[in-house]
Amino acid sequence: MRPLAGIRVLDLSRVLAGPLCTLILADLGAEVIKVEPPWGDETRGWGPPFVQGESAYFLAVNRGKRSLALDLKAREGQEVVRRLAAQADVLVENFKTGDLRRYGLDYASLKELNPRLVYLSITGFGHTGPRASEPGYDAALQGYTGIMSVTGEPQGPPMKVGVAWIDVMTGMMGAVAVLSALWEREKSGLGQHIDLSLFDVGLFALANLGESYLLTGKAPGRLGNAHAQIVPYGAFPAADGWLVLAVGNDEQFARLCGVLGLPELQERFPQNAQRVEHRQEVVEAVSERLKTKPRAHWLERLRAAGVPAAPVNDLREAFQDPQAEARGAVWTLDHPLLGPLPTLANPLRFLSRTPAAPSLPPPLLGEHSEALLREAGFSPEEVAALVEKGVVRLAPRRGEGGKEAF
Repeated sequence: MRPLAGIRVLDLSRVLAGPLCTLILADLGAEVIKVEPPWGDETRGWGPPFVQGESAYFLAVNRGKRSLALDLKAREGQEVVRRLAAQADVLVENFKTGDLRRYGLDYASLKELNPRLVYLSITGFGHTGPRASEPGYDAALQGYTGIMSVTGEPQGPPMKVGVAWIDVMTGMMGAVAVLSALWEREKSGLGQHIDLSLFDVGLFALANLGESYLLTGKAPGRLGNAHAQIVPYGAFPAADGWLVLAVGNDEQFARLCGVLGLPELQERFPQNAQRVEHRQEVVEAVSERLKTKPRAHWLERLRAAGVPAAPVNDLREAFQDPQAEARGAVWTLDHPLLGPLPTLANPLRFLSRTPAAPSLPPPLLGEHSEALLREAGFSPEEVAALVEKGVVRLAPRRGEGGKEAF
């Protein structure tokens, strides 16, 4: 049995942060009902790549869920959500502050129906403060929180992280928050509201750079692939590719200089503080020497000497690494349209007794609308009426011979 078996999650979120949070919960055994508008989660249209009309973006973060395509602007759609929320343990939403209050689907309204409901709201800036009403997008929040100011080359423009970094971090923090609230509910018997913002997560995730600013009042700048407090640390070019050095202490630096044949560099800068002070000179000397041989040559010798080093892989190389295969980094699911579908495995799959595991493939839009409504107590006639009014959308049913029919 997986750890969250028996927990029902009502997912009203779209795009990345919320769906990633609920994907984690689904992999841990929760039943997740994805409520999306009749036209679908925005990411269903984000591509290419598309495979038979299904976007890689949507497939990445919606494994393990059942889809209910529902118009929340319709009074009947709002009533459906209320009936589902009365039976749920968790609700996750990422509407703008105040939007769901207009529909009577905010936490204050739903806790009257279900005092045990754990209600997670994900917004750009939270439900308080002067920016509470502003929308939040990952790229904008990377600008607001300062992460772009420390990403990129020193003389280059600010750069965002290559993935939607704050969205991903917020999804993970959302899962932690939900699990914490569920555990507390075991003692109090009550749910609670979780106000989680991309802004707050982005500031928290600045970690050592954020603390450095708080202590000194000096905003750190961009260092490219370098580390603010360790030298040499970052990406370096070899003769035929790039590698990463992560020299974390003075002993490792001495071994690095031995491998590179640079004893004079170790004699001049034996301590990390000296190397940080003379960063450019140290980095240039290491870089020039690494350029003289192929990447594989250096990696073999650096690893043998106990110097932390790694290749800069592209994604093909990353997924073909023997370690990825040994650890089962890809889960393959049987998708109703695509057949065998490779998906990113949850890193929580190594709990010794209750590991994360895949369940359902990412759903087709409205694939489970009828079944979910019937489970919630709607009669066949009520379901038909909702479909006829356009409040609910059903997915095409696969007919004989692999054809689809409504």
